[in-house]
Amino acid sequence: MNTLRLITIFISLCACVIQAGSKDDPLLTHLKVHQLDYFQDDNLDVFAFEADFWIGKDLNKFWLKTEVEQVGSETEELELQALYSKALYPYWDLQFGVRHDFQLAEERTWAVIGLHGLSPYYFEIDSAIFVGDNGDLAARFEAEYEMPITQQWILSPELEVNFYGQDDPINEIGSGLSDASLGLRLRYEFVREFAFYFGFEHKKKYGSTADFAELNDGENEENNFLVGIKFWF
Repeated sequence: MNTLRLITIFISLCACVIQAGSKDDPLLTHLKVHQLDYFQDDNLDVFAFEADFWIGKDLNKFWLKTEVEQVGSETEELELQALYSKALYPYWDLQFGVRHDFQLAEERTWAVIGLHGLSPYYFEIDSAIFVGDNGDLAARFEAEYEMPITQQWILSPELEVNFYGQDDPINEIGSGLSDASLGLRLRYEFVREFAFYFGFEHKKKYGSTADFAELNDGENEENNFLVGIKFWF
């Protein structure tokens, strides 16, 4: 199943829930496609998709989060999280549930506990600790900041770092700081719910993860210029 089909299915299912909820149930719903990137890597078309959907009320929600990356005709990454979210403080939620990685050499399932919210100075934070089905540990930290230039032009720097508690040679992942990405996107909002952007993203692997990549003739660093769309409803 290619990336575009996966994206279409995800958005269609969420839209159906939103429509059903609006007719039969006063629950709130929200679908947000944070990124639908397109760029080229070694003359291959790459699509990267990141989205989340939630349904619930102010204090309690059910979340779906997904990340998909397709390089050429191959799906390189496919992650899905199903989470229960409980409001702790204004702008901060405690989230816990399950994550499954589909496209690794060996598929993995993790228990998840994390914090999601808006920090002082309006940094959007998404952090989580993962416990694998065999007791392995991992952690992820994501931060995004929006800098309005005009009412329609917005500059958005983003950071993501991943840590692992052990080596995973089958999936070419090393312990410690595994990888990090730093992105900068400039978007134009046609309306608040829909925007086009272009930007730059730098990705780097570290430690044993970088060593595994070198052993398999992979790249430790990537620099990509990209375009994409962002929307929500």
